[in-house]
This record gives sequence, structure tokens and C-alpha cells, in this order.
Amino acid sequence: MTVDREAPEKPEVIRLAAVDGEPVASPGTGHGLKAVLESNVISHERLPMLEVVCERMVRTFATSMRNLTSDAIDVNLEAITSVRFGDFMGHMSLPALFGVFQVKPWESYGVVTVDAGLIYAIVDALLGGRGGTRTPPPEGRTFTTIEMGLVSRVVQMALDDLALAFEEIAAVTMGLERMESSPRFAAIAEPSNAAAVASYRVSMEGRGGVFSILLPYATIEPVRDKLLQRFMGEKLGRDHIWAAHMASELYNTEVTVDVVLGEKMMSLREVRDLKVGQTIALSHSPDDALQVHCGGVPLGRAHIGQRSSNIAIRMATDIAKGYPK
Repeated sequence: MTVDREAPEKPEVIRLAAVDGEPVASPGTGHGLKAVLESNVISHERLPMLEVVCERMVRTFATSMRNLTSDAIDVNLEAITSVRFGDFMGHMSLPALFGVFQVKPWESYGVVTVDAGLIYAIVDALLGGRGGTRTPPPEGRTFTTIEMGLVSRVVQMALDDLALAFEEIAAVTMGLERMESSPRFAAIAEPSNAAAVASYRVSMEGRGGVFSILLPYATIEPVRDKLLQRFMGEKLGRDHIWAAHMASELYNTEVTVDVVLGEKMMSLREVRDLKVGQTIALSHSPDDALQVHCGGVPLGRAHIGQRSSNIAIRMATDIAKGYPK
């Protein structure tokens, strides 16, 4: 007897295609959790207010650079992207400088990266260079103390302008803690953590480069709700019509006002022995001002009397000025 066996199916071949220069994997790429962990795509919610803050920084930082260097400075916001911290730091072109700064109210950190072109442009401008293109330094050369000091001054100035741009969102203070020349010493988050990166290009009369401000999403978490807003108006888009309507409704709200004739400490036995018609003596005379309460909160003092056959009170103190102690 002869048994025919079918040949095993060949495993699916995974091919990569290129769409607009970006490699795109076929549907068979990766399996399950591994595909999610190894994915380079960062899926994170868009933060419109963060884009507004970064765009506002362009104008203030350009003015600060012009005042510092007395040169014609052009600053442009290239892109705001979401990346993994490890991927961004690992793809930085060296030599470069990394400035670690702290956002003090949030007790978190961020990183400012400055590429070699902008570093030498800053040094050349601050030391009185003539401008124009400059021959790049040999590979492996480390930055001197003077170069790092000049760049750190500009980085702190950029952080001050970024904090100024954040004023409409929250009052923050950003202070540069240290400058590093290696990304390994500027690690402030896990490599897999997501971060928002704003990249700026600075042009200074034929010279310049790029610097980037990296903020992990854990750093901006305290103001995430505000960064999700789409518009920045007066006090974050306060609705004056709603506020006026709320105030008018509050003024028309009915409240119960209590007039305290007096208070007396009594034992539980005395309270139990009270009889109908029994008189309780209070420490106030008819001419004394009585306390006026609303929901247990003292409002002021008033005199009690009678008007049109009704018991009435006349305020002796102004409620708007508070209850006298």
C-alpha cells in the first residue's frame, strides 16, 4: 500500500517595502507581544498646547540670541515628534553636547541636545569670529572647558525662554544641572520610555546647527490635561459667559439664615429633665447684637426686633467685610 504525503507548506517570507523612503514591514512582520515591543512607532496622544508652547519659544529665543551675539539670527521649529528615549539618544550624531536640566516644580528632568555645527557656531559668535563656514574638527576631539561653558550659557538661556513660554500653562523653573558629551551620562529615563522631542534649527550668517529639547512624557504628566487643550486664550480659554451666568445664578440662590439667640452649656441630665413651659436663661440682653449664621458659618451680628407684626433683624455689621473676631 502506498501513502501519498503532501509536502509541507513553505514558511511565509517577510519582505520590506519602502514608502516615501520609510521602510514598512509586510503584515507578517513579528508576532504578538514581540512585535509590539520591537515596534519603532510611538502611539501617543497629540498634545496641541505643547506645540503652541514650542512655537512661542521660537520668537523669544531668537530675540535672546540676537541680544547675546549681535548677529542676524534665524530660529525655526523643525518638528515635534514622539520617540523612545533610547532610540533618540542612540541615533545622535557625535560629537555633541547633552544638557541635563531639572523642572523644579515637577521634580523631573529633561535633556537638551546640541549638535557639533551649532556648538562651533556659538563659540565662533561669542568669541568674535568672522562667521561663514568652518572646517569641521577631527573626529574624536573632545570639547574644551571654554566651549562647554559658552554652550551651557546658551542652553540655560533657551531653558529660560522655554519656561517663559510655559507660563500660560504652568509656572515652572528650568535649571541646567550639567553638560555631558556622551549620551550614556545623560540618561534620565529608561530606553523604552516615550518622550516628546522639539527640534530647532538656528542659522547664524552662514553657520549654525540644530538643538533639540527632549521631555519625557513622565516629566510633563503634571500638566498633561492642560497640554491636551486645543486653544490658548486668556487663562487657558476661560469662558466669561459661563462665569457670568454662574455668578448670576449664585446671587439668586435661596439660603437659610439662622439667628442665634444664645448658647448655654447644659448637662445631658438637665436636658432630659426639661419640661414644657420651663424657661432657659441666656446670657444676652434684648439690646445685644446676636450672631447670624448660614449653614453653620458665622456671617455677622444683628439686632432682633419686630416689623409689620413679624420678627425681623437689622444687620449691625457688614457681611462683605467678614465676621468680626
